[in-house]
Amino acid sequence: MAARTTFSSTLREGIEADLAGVDADLAARYPGDPGTRQPVHTVYVPADALAERGVGDLVRDWGGQALDLLDRHAPDAASLAAVVGQTDAALAADVHDRVRAKLQREPVEDLRIDFEDGYGPRPDAEEDAAAERAARLVAEAVADGTAPPFVGIRMKCMESAVRARGVRTLDLFLTGLLDAGDGALPEGLVLTLPKVTYPEQVAAMARLLDGFEQATDLPEGRIGFEIQIETTQAILGADGRATVARMIEAAGGRATSLHYGTFDYSASCGVSAAYQSMEHPVADHAKAVMQVAAAGTGVRLSDGSTNVIPTGPTEQVHAAWQLHHRLVRRSLERAYYQGWDMHPGHLPTRYAAVYAFYREGLDAAAARLAAYVARTAGDVMDEPATAKALSGYLLRGLDCGAVDAAEVEKAAGLDRKALDALAGR
Repeated sequence: MAARTTFSSTLREGIEADLAGVDADLAARYPGDPGTRQPVHTVYVPADALAERGVGDLVRDWGGQALDLLDRHAPDAASLAAVVGQTDAALAADVHDRVRAKLQREPVEDLRIDFEDGYGPRPDAEEDAAAERAARLVAEAVADGTAPPFVGIRMKCMESAVRARGVRTLDLFLTGLLDAGDGALPEGLVLTLPKVTYPEQVAAMARLLDGFEQATDLPEGRIGFEIQIETTQAILGADGRATVARMIEAAGGRATSLHYGTFDYSASCGVSAAYQSMEHPVADHAKAVMQVAAAGTGVRLSDGSTNVIPTGPTEQVHAAWQLHHRLVRRSLERAYYQGWDMHPGHLPTRYAAVYAFYREGLDAAAARLAAYVARTAGDVMDEPATAKALSGYLLRGLDCGAVDAAEVEKAAGLDRKALDALAGR
């Protein structure tokens, strides 16, 4: 016999009709993670850093400088472990070896050629030439395989004083890159829009990219961009609404990530220079708002940077490394999986913190995921959302080189394809 129910078909159909718009809105606004690799950091260099060398040369130089600092100030696993407070000798040895290999193989995951604060105001002819040169050198590096996985520019912002200059630089760079690529743009292209205060500025950026795509026969939506959160207005508008959520909407699906600007944002809150930091309460508030606004939208988060540089005598380098390592670890624990690195000396502790974060949790995450898949009893009864987070954790470790596919498969019994499926990729 069929089970007896009370709700009428008319009532059920009415509920479906009432919620159809909500279903469509949820699907459009909250598509989930894009399922692609996210770099662990972004390196910013002024555009004139490429005046006499190519992108690959610059990246190799950063890796060489980072290795030199590591060899001089933490030449073995024990010495690096002592600096960063690592007590597990086996983990320390593994991390040290992997950091060295990373600095030799892929020292920079994401490079941003800076035409904003790091470059400053220049004569138009000079910035024109620098934009065209950047396009040519990025195209050459992509073609010969020396480019980082992600590379692009940070233009000047949409404020009236510099807007025309920023738009022209963006145009020159994209046009030159497209011409050099025979009508195609690099897969790892990233553009950064800084100092955003109003959603209308984001909408203007989206409109420019839409116009570029139409004029060049590129697929609609091919070009995305990052939004830098560097002003209080970007977090809370004059109307009391969370501006950053409106910015994501204004991007029309083109926003790829939100980047926190440590020093500009702190200054806009009136924080004195000595206390401007990624861990100041105003920073934590801003990033918490960013995190909630971006959750589920497919827009990712990046923390900012520290301006304490590892230079000088060993004691001074170690102090800077301890600070940087602690800040990177703090960000990772708060689910900010990317940050800015401003100096080659930051690379050893960036990768030391990232690799320890993923390696020390590998066995536990793999065991929980294997138990979830097998539906066996364990110490923790995980939900599907947690299984998604666990697989995402392992995938991030794989992407950056913290863990290897073979050891993940051995520990979890799952290959990359299975992890992608559990992560919703």
